Amino acid sequence: MITVAVIAILAAVAYPSYTRYIVRSNRAAAQGYMLEVSGLQQRYLLDARAYAAQLSDLATTVPATVAANYTITTAPVAGPPPGFTVTAVPINAQLARDGECGTLGLNQAGTKTVTGTGSTCW
Repeated sequence: MITVAVIAILAAVAYPSYTRYIVRSNRAAAQGYMLEVSGLQQRYLLDARAYAAQLSDLATTVPATVAANYTITTAPVAGPPPGFTVTAVPINAQLARDGECGTLGLNQAGTKTVTGTGSTCW
């Protein structure tokens, strides 16, 4: 009986820590892809003299590990000067578990935003 109690206590401590780790890991994967899209947008600007309107214009697709947890979009912003935004909207379990950060955003100036109240999201 003591063994069962010890295992229950360990599980009660370990599971929340594990889920927080998974949420942070999923968020880091989305942020990495957003930074990749930002670089692709900058290269696209050099070639086309405008930012791409969608991810397919950049010849990229969202990795499966990111697509399972976030909807990633990009859109140009009218200028002057011209700009773009990349957004990552949490979906599925990530939406339920990561209310602290919410939607992640990145623009052409490298400004990083969140819709949640978290201060350590980026």
